[in-house]
Parts: sequence; structure tokens; C-alpha cells
Amino acid sequence: MCETSATEDQPRDQPADRVRDRPRDPVRGRPGERVRDPVQDRVRDREREQPGDRVREQLPADLAAAVAGALPGGHGPVDLHLHFLPDPVLRKVWAYFDDAERRYGRAWPIRYRLPEAERVNVLRDLGVEAFAPLVYAHRPGMAAWLNGWVAQFAAATPGAVPTATFYPEPGVEGYLTEALDAGARCAKLHVQVAAIDPRDRLLDPAWGLLAAAGIPVVVHCGDGPLRGAFTGIGIFAEVLRRHPMLTAVIAHAGLPDYLGALDLVHAFPRVYLDTTMVGTAFAQQLAPLPVDWPARLADVPGRVVLGSDFPNIPYPYAEQLAAVLGWSRADGRLGPGFLRAVLHDTPARLLGLACADVPAPRGASRLP
Repeated sequence: MCETSATEDQPRDQPADRVRDRPRDPVRGRPGERVRDPVQDRVRDREREQPGDRVREQLPADLAAAVAGALPGGHGPVDLHLHFLPDPVLRKVWAYFDDAERRYGRAWPIRYRLPEAERVNVLRDLGVEAFAPLVYAHRPGMAAWLNGWVAQFAAATPGAVPTATFYPEPGVEGYLTEALDAGARCAKLHVQVAAIDPRDRLLDPAWGLLAAAGIPVVVHCGDGPLRGAFTGIGIFAEVLRRHPMLTAVIAHAGLPDYLGALDLVHAFPRVYLDTTMVGTAFAQQLAPLPVDWPARLADVPGRVVLGSDFPNIPYPYAEQLAAVLGWSRADGRLGPGFLRAVLHDTPARLLGLACADVPAPRGASRLP
């Protein structure tokens, strides 16, 4: 079984006289304030349903058989890029995607808009063995709180691996060190959402810390789905030149600059691509893959890891696994070995999981 693993809770509310004078938090509001949110109302509706009504989802039989045939006995996929966030933050994320037609020119219906426990159950039903619940800060003073929250979530959730985030601000090295000491095995930086320059000198201690510890950091640095002030593979390449031993996972394989992201894999020994949304019909309409994508992946064995962006995807989880399976069958140099590496062995190794080296007995539960 994959070995999985809390820090302090969210800071306590301030005294009432100080709360009145404090600016309203755009994410959480003021303590005690009830903010009506249509997303939250829909979640409450789901929570009122009877236990027997919970969503159950399984992989199509042929896909499940192909995955099971490629993975070590008793094991399931290890997803290095999906998201669990505190409810107030996740509601804001979902509200953002609800406005996707204006932002992106197309709808982005959240497939897994479910209560937290039900989302975990969906992953279990799909056979996901372990996962990195990524959190990300989009403003100063938020990262340490998120790190505490996700540490508690991982400690209470079978299969969840502790993660961390960071932001260019004074004290970043201190709270990131605390998160790593508490067991975080993966970090996340979202250049686009946070609108931050990854070359910011305030981040140098964090990059150096992660490089020295060998902790993978998932970086959304590509220009998709929307270009940001500091997105672009070339900008993040400057970070890698300063920190060449950084274990960096390029989110969404650099979408739309897939070839630029592959160049980084060739240039730096610890750069990986994640599959998040890549190759699905939805992403193909946004940014089609090169026609020779499987052949290009054959040139970088062991440098691709499974990511899904669950729950914030507008299609079934199975579509991501099917895309990877399609690549494995499209080039004779790939095959079941490639499928196993992407879905299990490489992400398990990067996350430091026991299942990377110790196969579980057949028939064992796929989640610890």
C-alpha cells in the first residue's frame, strides 16, 4: 500500500472590535458573515440527499482492464495533480469556472461539484490509490493557512499525500520549511492565478529549499487556458537556469506550448510533465497536441506523470486515463510499460510513496 501521512488550524478570529475595522476578506468574508453563494447552495442540496444517493462512478470495463493489466498487482493510479481546498476557497474557484463562457468563450461545467467526502469517495470508486491534493495561494498571507489546512486534510484522508504552497512574500522560506518538516511531499505554484513572477527574488529561498529537499513542485506556468502577465515556458526556464536541480512538474504539459515544455524536460534532469487535461477532447479544442506526441514522449521515458485537475474538470475522470492509454498504444516504444510509469511508478516515486518500490498483494484495497 502507498504510505501516506497537521499543523495549526486556520488562525482564530480576531476580537469583534478589531474585526469591524479589518477589511473584508475577498475569499472568506468577515468572521460570522454569511455570504450567499449559488454554488454553496447546490452543495448543501447534495449534502441533504440520502447516503444511498451518493455519486458512484467506475471506469469503463475495457479501460479498467487495461489499467489493471499495466499496473502492479492490487495497485491503482497515483494522481499527482488534483485539488482539494477549504470550502470557501473552492466555492470561489467554482464560481470562476461558472463564468467560463465570458472568460474563455466556452462553458466549463464542473463535473464533480460535490461535497468533500463524496469527492474522496469518487476517487476511491475509480481505483485511485493515492493523490496529491494541491492547494495554491493567490495573495499574500494565505499560503501558511492553506498549508495547515491541507496537512489536516491529508492526515484525515486515506490516500491523500500532504502538500504545500508558497507565495513571493517575506517569511516564505520559514513557513515552507515548516510544511516540509510536517511531511509535505509536493508543492504547488500557480503563476497564472496568482499573477506572480516566478523569477521574483523573494521566491529564490523557496526554490532552493525545494531543490535541496528533492520535493517536486507542480508549476502552472503555461499560457493556457489564458495568458497571464508572467506565464510562458520561457519565463519559467529562467527559474530553472538559476535552480537547475529543481524537481519541477510542468502542469498541463505546458499547454499550449507542449514542445517548449518538452524542451525543458530535455534540458533539465529533474523536469517532468503532468498529463492534466492533456489529450482530452476538451483540451484538444483549446490547444491540440502535436500529431507526433506519442513519439515525442517515447524520447523522454519516465518523465511524464498522471495529473487530472479533479474535481474541476468538465468531463469524466476516465477521459484522462483513456488519453494516456491512447498514447501508450500509438507508439510501439511505449506500451504497458509507459502506461504503468505514467499512472503509477513515476508519480509514486516523486511523492516518496512506499508503493513505488513495494508491490501490494493482489486483491488488496487500492486505498490505504
